[in-house]
Amino acid sequence: MPHIEITNGLPGISGLLAQYPGTGAVLSRLAETLLRGDESPISRGERELIAAYVSELNRTRFCSDSHSAFAAAQLQGGEELVKAVLADAAEAPVTPLLKALLRIAAEVRAQARPVSEEAIANARAEGATDVHIHDTVLIAAAFCMFNRYVEGLATELPSDPGYYGSSAERIVEHGYGAAR
Repeated sequence: MPHIEITNGLPGISGLLAQYPGTGAVLSRLAETLLRGDESPISRGERELIAAYVSELNRTRFCSDSHSAFAAAQLQGGEELVKAVLADAAEAPVTPLLKALLRIAAEVRAQARPVSEEAIANARAEGATDVHIHDTVLIAAAFCMFNRYVEGLATELPSDPGYYGSSAERIVEHGYGAAR
C-alpha cells in the first residue's frame, strides 16, 4: 500500500507524476531529455536499456519492467535481448561499447563516488566519447533518484499485465509527456 494517497489509480511513477503535476512535469521533461533527446550518441533503445538495467540492479520492479518494455520496443532483439542484459550484462549479446557503458552505469548505481578509471578506460577503448560517458552517468544517476522516488513512497505495481506494453507504445510514439 502506498505511503501517500494516490487518487488517480495509476501505478508506479505514473501515479506520482499525475498526482503531483508541478514536480511531475519537471521529472517527465527530464526523462524525455535523457531517454529520447536527439543530442545523445546512444540510441533511444540503448538509453532505455541503461535505465532498465539500473532499475533492475536497484530491484525497482515498476521501473525495471517499464523501461525493459520501452527498450525492447526499440531494440533489435527485443525482449530476449533485454532479458539477457538484465541477467548478465557482461555476457549479453550487445556491442562492446554498450557493455562498457552498462558497467559505468552499474558503478554509478553502486555508490556516489567517481566511476573507476578502469571502467572509463574500457569505455574509451570501445569508442566512448565524453558525451557517451556523460549521458550514461546522468541516466544512471537519474534512475537511482527515480527508483528511490517510486520505492520510497511504496507505489503499487500495475494490476493489468498488459500495462507495460501499452505504456511502451505510448512512450515510443509520443514520449514521456504521454506516459500516463
